[in-house]
Amino acid sequence: MRDIPKNRISERALTVWKTSAIITSVIGWIATIAVLVLTIIFDWTFWIFTILLILSLLESILTIFILPKLKWKRWRYEVHEHEIDLQRGVLIVKRTIIPMNRVQHVDTQQGPLLRKHHLATVTISTAATVHEIPALDLEEADQLRDSISRLARVDEDDI
Repeated sequence: MRDIPKNRISERALTVWKTSAIITSVIGWIATIAVLVLTIIFDWTFWIFTILLILSLLESILTIFILPKLKWKRWRYEVHEHEIDLQRGVLIVKRTIIPMNRVQHVDTQQGPLLRKHHLATVTISTAATVHEIPALDLEEADQLRDSISRLARVDEDDI
């Protein structure tokens, strides 16, 4: 059996993922408060609000405090001469090997949260799908993109 990939994504990914989860949770809490107001106005049974409140609380705790840490611990990658090895997952750990000769192009992308924390995501496109290595330091993401592009070009020339 193969060793796990050596490289980790940036630890600042935790902050980005937690911030994103907070934004999503705030939207959920607004919906919960709206249900409370509707419950009071229309005299609905209170158990609907109670269930929604419990679900909102569990979702917030899970997505803000637990999942980012687990996700960060599992996310690993490694680029070899002939393949890219990715490992990710929380409960189910998924391992993907991408042959270099299948790589069509490589991009880096940044959303507002990633840009604020000087991070970028590397996307690797094949004919079948797009794979991502999230939340890498900006310089590391640029170097990785260029490295994969160079290796993919070499493999194509070898064929």
